[in-house]
Amino acid sequence: MIDVVGVGANSVDFVYRLPSFPSPDSVFAKLRISEHLTSCGGQVTTALATCAAMGLRTSYIGTIGSDANGALMRDELQRRGIDTTSAVARSAPNPFAVILLDDRHGERVVLWHRNAAMALQPAEIARNTIATARLLHVDDVDIAASVHAAHVARGAGKPVTSDIERTTDDVRDLVDAVTIPIFAEHVPATLTGDTNLPRALERLRRPHHALLCVTLGARGALLLAGNDVIHEPGISVETVDTTGAGDIFRGAFVSALLRGERPRDIVRFANAAAALSCARVGAMSSIPSAAEASRAADEQPSD
Repeated sequence: MIDVVGVGANSVDFVYRLPSFPSPDSVFAKLRISEHLTSCGGQVTTALATCAAMGLRTSYIGTIGSDANGALMRDELQRRGIDTTSAVARSAPNPFAVILLDDRHGERVVLWHRNAAMALQPAEIARNTIATARLLHVDDVDIAASVHAAHVARGAGKPVTSDIERTTDDVRDLVDAVTIPIFAEHVPATLTGDTNLPRALERLRRPHHALLCVTLGARGALLLAGNDVIHEPGISVETVDTTGAGDIFRGAFVSALLRGERPRDIVRFANAAAALSCARVGAMSSIPSAAEASRAADEQPSD
């Protein structure tokens, strides 16, 4: 039995570490590359790779391109034990990104490209794969497909976690479709007009929402669980690269959720995994083990 099915995007990342961000007409117009590597990433695939690294059986539903990047992505998913039998092959270039890292602070700029032909359609969703899994995780890249998948999962009584970064009107359909919305920090206020996060989450909450979560970067995460507002602070690390940290947070969140952890412990564990990833370069290449994340979470002081 599959534990987690992921529906959404993948990306091959070309990562370049630089002594500073480029700036035209300055001494930073030409920069020596300190280090470069190719690392597979993508919102849903990085979350799935995190789940797989933490012992869960995973399956990917999304489009994979026909070029060398697509072959690299398929091989990497299979190497990590992620089932790709429900993935959709496309005769188009695979999505990729160029990521520029500032060595001074570990912050990054992401330049991405995704051919329109790579869009996943609702009719391409493998319904049985979703209905027989323990949990579905979706992103907001191809919203119609994610909404359709969420309805399939909910119809089978399965929880649906999510990665929601967009604030376009159609994303509201996705918020309503999932059972555990996990938002980027800017989303709740933009969707509701309320800058108070607990109030904004309360306004977004639907009767079928088991939990609502907002990631806060280095400041940790906030969770609405019933009437409880839980804020778990971030873990301090020497940041090298923040790429993929939010996706790794979500994969670790799913892992803890399926273990039956308490809401506060779910967020604490996910925070720890995300923080540890920031001390390493790349997306999938920075995923910690469950044991590493547990140790880091246990070292955090309790309220």
